[in-house]
Formats: sequence, C-alpha cells, structure tokens
Amino acid sequence: MIAAWDGSETASPARRFSLEREVDNRTMQNNLAKVARNRPSRGRSAAHPAPSNSNLKLVSDEAAAPDHRRILAYLAAEKPATPCLVVDLDIVATKYHGLRQALPAAEIFYAVKANPAPEVLARLAALGSSFDTASAGEIRQVLATGADPKRISFGNTIKKTSDIAFAHEVGVDLFAFDSEAELRKIAAAAPGARVFCRILVEGKGALWPLNKKFGCAPEMAADLLVLAPTLGLVPYGVSFHVGSQQLDPTQWAGAIAEAKRIFDRTASHGVALKMVDLGGGFPATYGPGIPAVAGYGAAIARALEESFGDRQPEVIVEPGRYMVGDAGVLETEVVLVSRKSYDDDRRWVYLDIGRFGGLAEAEGEAIRYRIRPVSQSAAAEAPVVLAGPTCDSADILYDKAGYALPADLACGDRLRIFSTGAYTTTYSAVNFNGFAPLRAIYI
Repeated sequence: MIAAWDGSETASPARRFSLEREVDNRTMQNNLAKVARNRPSRGRSAAHPAPSNSNLKLVSDEAAAPDHRRILAYLAAEKPATPCLVVDLDIVATKYHGLRQALPAAEIFYAVKANPAPEVLARLAALGSSFDTASAGEIRQVLATGADPKRISFGNTIKKTSDIAFAHEVGVDLFAFDSEAELRKIAAAAPGARVFCRILVEGKGALWPLNKKFGCAPEMAADLLVLAPTLGLVPYGVSFHVGSQQLDPTQWAGAIAEAKRIFDRTASHGVALKMVDLGGGFPATYGPGIPAVAGYGAAIARALEESFGDRQPEVIVEPGRYMVGDAGVLETEVVLVSRKSYDDDRRWVYLDIGRFGGLAEAEGEAIRYRIRPVSQSAAAEAPVVLAGPTCDSADILYDKAGYALPADLACGDRLRIFSTGAYTTTYSAVNFNGFAPLRAIYI
C-alpha cells in the first residue's frame, strides 16, 4: 500500500481521503498511528519501500488536505529563486480557529520556536493568541508585536539567570522549571513569579519524542512545587509534552492523570495548584492518517473530565508545528541526478536545500514531507535517495524512507515540499558552505 493525496494538489480541501486496504485488519490496527510512515507496495522491494507520501485517501475523523492553492498560485506567478519557502498566513489563522473550537476552555500559547517570523507573530497576536517562548530573543520578538507580556510564558526549563531577570523586568511572570536549581534561579531573578513544573511523560505515538531532555519525575515535581512558596514564588501548575507530531490523541490521558496526582499531593501540603499545561504535539498534515484536531480536543476533554471532574483546572496548550506546519510550501531545484554504480537501482537526487538549509527534521527520517515535482510527468516513478547540496556527508534527507520520483527527473527541475512552515527557517544554518539562509515569503 502506498500513501498519497487523491487527485491534484489544487483540488478543494473539502476532499477527504479513504484508506485503501491492502493489508489485514491486525496490521492496519498496528500501523494506523504510524500511517505516515513507510509501507511496502506490491512490486517494490522491502529494501526500497514506496514512499509514505503517495496513495492513501482520508476517512472520517481524519484531517483534510491543506489548502495550498494561494501558495501554488503565488509560486506559479512569481517563480521565486530557490530554495524558497512561501507561507500562507490565512492557513495559520484557520489552524488557530480550529484549535480554539476543539479546545474552547484552553488558552493557546503559540510555540514561537516553530516559526518566529514577525508576520506569523503579528497575525496570531491580532487573533488573541498568547505565546510560549524559549529565550530572551523570542520574548523580544513577541513584545515587538505589541503583545502584553502577561500573554507570554517563558517555557524553556533551561534559562540563564540574566534572561530570567530580563523577562521579569519586562513583565513576564510565568516561568517553567524542572529542577531545584532552576527553581532557585527563578526565585532569585524573578521574585513573586508564577512557576510551573514540567514532568517526564512517555511519548508513544509521537514521530519526534521529547521525553528525555526535559522534565522531572512526578514525585520530584510535587516536592519542588511545595518548595516554591518558601522561596517567594507562586506554585501555579504542571506541564508536560507528549511528543511532537503526536499521532495518538489518547496519549494526553495518562499525563493528565499524573498531573492530577501531583495536584492532590501538593494540596495535602497546603499548596493549591491551578493550571495544567498540555504542551504541544498536535500534528501537521504531512500525509494521510492524521487525526483531525477535533479528535484531539474530544480525547483531551474526556481525560480532563475523568481526572478532575467538576474541579477543572486552567488549561494551556502550546501548538507550534500544528499552527504553522501546513501553512508552508517550499520550492527547491534539482541540482544533480546521479547513480553510484552501473547496477544501482536508485538515483541520487541532490537538491539546493538540505538538512543544513532548513530540513533538519529529516534527521532519522521520521518526519516525511510530501514531495512532488512542479511539472507533471508521464514517466513512471522510480526510487531515489534525496540529499542536500553541502559538502557534508550527513546532508542526506531520505535514504531509507522509500521515496520515488519520476524517472525522467532532471537537473534544473523544481520540486515542492509541502507542509514545511514549521521548523525550517529556524533550523536553517547561517552561511554553512556559503549557502544563504532559507528565504521565506509570507502572503
């Protein structure tokens, strides 16, 4: 079975997919949460499976195809030099409204790190979004939009004392931590601030797990939150992150239950917590099989009800990839098409963008973008390895994922890489090998 959008990229987004079943029900159940990952098709070897970005249609309760018609019209008319990312701010707004509808009780704190472009921040600020920031630099970027500092969270658990002090001075009063040392830094540099503790949770179902570097054990979190008021801080709540590009909406339930246990433990010591930060994890639509955001909202609402009953906490969500990923399309030029030997059954396709130019998330090949040629071809598709242009052997995008492109693809042809609005410009290296940072245009 191959996965892909049904029909032209310019068709109406109201079109949905349906799953063409060529595997038995047991295999489908095992793979549904990973439907965007590689699946062998008939006639293709297991060593070179068909790409996950080619022939699956949507079923009910799955996300609709992103509407890239405005971007494609711009690219066709302007033909910008490549590599170039074009982001449709109307899609960002649509995503914001969709999440508000799915989780009406939650306050949205956009994860600025996903795409900190002034145009994105200004659009979201105008819509009423709050902002999750990772650095003093991001705080400055948000403040430049005119946003109230009370709508900013300093959500990084690893902060310089000077940056904590800066944030406090400009009016930010909500800070994350996951260790006693960080808590004491906040107490010293931001007296009286509200603090929330990030806990370790599993990231099953996520294509980009975040369960090692950040967070502490729940029992430690409870103790630290009890310690906070003795340091002159306001213990405010608990946060977690179930992993980026989380394909299983039920993964929030266990973390919410753990947060409730922390609430109960701190309450037994006279410390009443108020807020649960659900983190991010809401996915971009890299391919079919992605649950609709309404499904995430329903699963989270159910989990909150089961754990907290009629004493619901304040709720924060921190979408990043979900908010801006589908809003971008990246156009790139084929620099070289070659083979490594006479009997090599795969071509190497080198693009003018690679892992150092903005596609860092191809690392590990878990995030698999939809990649299609700009010009239609009648040629059959054949397997390829996709790589970037730099003189670094690590600059390989997709080797094992099983991508295929038309057999007549040639140097100078252009490809479009879809749903690339998140974590591309921010990962783009500054002048590595002399290549300019990724250019972005916002429409």
